[in-house]
Amino acid sequence: MAITAQEVNKLRQMTGAGMMDCKKALTEAEGDFEKAIDILRKKGQKVSASRADRETKEGVVITQVNADGTVGTLLSLTCETDFVAKNEGFVTFANALHKVAVENNVSSKEEILGLPFEDLTVSEKIVEMTGKIGEKLEISHYEVIKAETVVSYIHSNGKLGVLVGLVNTSGNNVEEAGKDVAMQIAAMNPVAVDKDGVDASVIEREIEVGKDQARQEGKPEEMLEKIALGKLNKFYKENTLLSQAFVKDNGLTIAQYLDSVSKGLTVSEFKRISIG
Repeated sequence: MAITAQEVNKLRQMTGAGMMDCKKALTEAEGDFEKAIDILRKKGQKVSASRADRETKEGVVITQVNADGTVGTLLSLTCETDFVAKNEGFVTFANALHKVAVENNVSSKEEILGLPFEDLTVSEKIVEMTGKIGEKLEISHYEVIKAETVVSYIHSNGKLGVLVGLVNTSGNNVEEAGKDVAMQIAAMNPVAVDKDGVDASVIEREIEVGKDQARQEGKPEEMLEKIALGKLNKFYKENTLLSQAFVKDNGLTIAQYLDSVSKGLTVSEFKRISIG
């Protein structure tokens, strides 16, 4: 049957799919819009499956802090190319997914996928969008932080986001200090808040590396453990947030900087997500 341009445009407005895809779907569905929509969705499923092994190294990071500043959320939606990542429709979709997650008070990306989205689930909508865009899309991260004060930061490229949870926040200039710390996390990528938060496997690896380095330098075997522990302390200083030198003032550690802003002010936790 003949499909009119008006019908094609109507389906395009309903689904956001390309003009030729809409025309083919309507032709196959013999003008039935509901069937045509199903066909487009099935196409999306096929596209999604065929691109399952593709890497999604581009995308956008979205953050939000609630009205009283006690809960922060961070979502990253990834795709295959920078061209798609910069597309207004892609960014709008990422914000819509984040909004749904926040409204439903979920705590993981797995929970998001089962949420209702328009007349589909989030998972189904991602498949549909994959069909429209022609690239693999996925929610790569969803993080939540709760604290006395939560501060967020998005780097200028939109591909790196940070949430910082602060405690003992009764003093002045806490928000500004939190932003400084968030930027420090973005730049220096610490592995934990302090040494107590470093994973045991990381500590074990650093000790073994320290021993091997000392052994190769010809140090006596009985001194290797002591030398390795010294190197571990240097690792803590360089790689745990509160012990790091403050980028804006190398004379202070982050712990000292925060305490100088407000006595007792410190970081309870942080999340840092980077795409690519």
